[in-house]
Amino acid sequence: MECPHLSSSVCGALDSSRFQSGSPSSWCCGVCRSNKSPWVCLTCLNVHCGRYVNGHAKKHFEDSQEPGCPQKRQCERLDKHKDRDRAQHSVCMDCSSYSTFCYRCDDFVVNDTKLGLVQKVREHLQSLENSALALDCHRKRKLLESPSVTSKLVKDSVRGPSHTATGLRNLGNTCFMNAILQSLSNIEQFCCYFKELPAVELRSGKTAGRRMYHTRSQGDTSVSLVEEFRKTLCSLWQGSQTAFSPDSLFYVVWKIMPNFRGYQQQDAHEFMRYLLDHLHLELQGNHSKAASAALTQDGLQSSLAGKCCINGTSTVVTSVFSGVLQNEVNCLICGTESKKFDPFLDLSLDIPSQFRNKRTKNQDSGPVCTLQDCLRSFTDLEELDETELYMCHKCKKRQKSTKKFWIQKLPKVLCLHLKRFHWTAYLRNKVDTYVEFPLRGLDMKRYLLEPENIGPESCVYDLAAVVVHHGSGVGSGHYTAYASHEGRWFHFNDGTVTLADEETVAKAKAYILFYAERPGRSGAEPKL
Repeated sequence: MECPHLSSSVCGALDSSRFQSGSPSSWCCGVCRSNKSPWVCLTCLNVHCGRYVNGHAKKHFEDSQEPGCPQKRQCERLDKHKDRDRAQHSVCMDCSSYSTFCYRCDDFVVNDTKLGLVQKVREHLQSLENSALALDCHRKRKLLESPSVTSKLVKDSVRGPSHTATGLRNLGNTCFMNAILQSLSNIEQFCCYFKELPAVELRSGKTAGRRMYHTRSQGDTSVSLVEEFRKTLCSLWQGSQTAFSPDSLFYVVWKIMPNFRGYQQQDAHEFMRYLLDHLHLELQGNHSKAASAALTQDGLQSSLAGKCCINGTSTVVTSVFSGVLQNEVNCLICGTESKKFDPFLDLSLDIPSQFRNKRTKNQDSGPVCTLQDCLRSFTDLEELDETELYMCHKCKKRQKSTKKFWIQKLPKVLCLHLKRFHWTAYLRNKVDTYVEFPLRGLDMKRYLLEPENIGPESCVYDLAAVVVHHGSGVGSGHYTAYASHEGRWFHFNDGTVTLADEETVAKAKAYILFYAERPGRSGAEPKL
């Protein structure tokens, strides 16, 4: 948006001596000393943390509006004209993404002053960041050249691929979003599609053609989830920064997904479903909120390439993640059989009750629960209880029946959600059972409706990413993710990215597993 407050809020003289030393993206808040999400006030050049950390940048603005506040007196001393309107403190700049925000407008800013003062601050911060990065690389190079340095950690951080991995800053209990974004960014065929999309110009009129710095336009119809998702993916794995702040994407999420407004912890699986559904709808060019009806056997839609279509036209979301289930119900009284085909983007698997007390792999009490146990429980024949009686069209009333799932079509990327959260009378408890899962060679052939029509390698999957929930409840705890990139495993913990070995990944208590279809090749590896 065009902000009318720049002339009264941006300091006329850029005094670099008033900036903190070091990398701007790591500057500390002047109040709480946090280096997460630093913002610099463009009136007084003081640094405070963003609203998703402790909110001292916003409080700095609010305090400045009160009569006799120290900030306003300071600006009056700096301004020889003592124009009280200059002491606004309403405009600040993100020290990581260089986006500009106005608290009076409550929106991001796309315009500049007549003298280009905002751009001068931006260029100065970029220069400081580049200088700090160059100095850090020089220091690491000197350490590596030193014969006394034998630490594997230093060698990996300098010449290994780990330096290309970029973390995502936590904007205030946004670890659920960060874990999903990092997982999706390491699903190659999905991520590459978005990174290759052309940039979307959302603005027109006076601001058309100008470079956008994570701007947020007014009105729900003028924001693009696809575009902000594309920007975020493009910022990962470039190696230009250690952590990226996905604030612009988060604002779009707030606008189009009301369920995720606020700063409370959210369910990562629920967020993933909302994200994929909205990406699918926007890519279709269909913003209708009508729920897609379950597809019947006669109405099963598919493209010429055999891609499952959920709610109309196929997109990269459905072509990568969508499969088809056959839901088979049999009446136990008359034997009538009913079949229905349901498209899915992920499968939610119960952890069998007999394993729910086993929390670790090495615990002695009983066998270890495996992913195969969860899949078998999902596809096994079960008798529906009294609360789920089937309406038999032949008997003309609700009858006892059995239900069984078959997988009619496997997706390219199989997403498996382990149902770790269960409602009791008043609480939602977590099932903390360890579930053993394979890093490679997950064979899904035994769960297919027609396995004889499938090639030997087309139903074998290798693990691409796994989301882990740490803690005791869905409304608390913390999410992290492990993902494989170019043959190496990384652990993504918000803004921190570290190398991980396969043994560590295999011990994780998985919440969401992403398995990528193995390309057809000769030779077999051990199956699950």
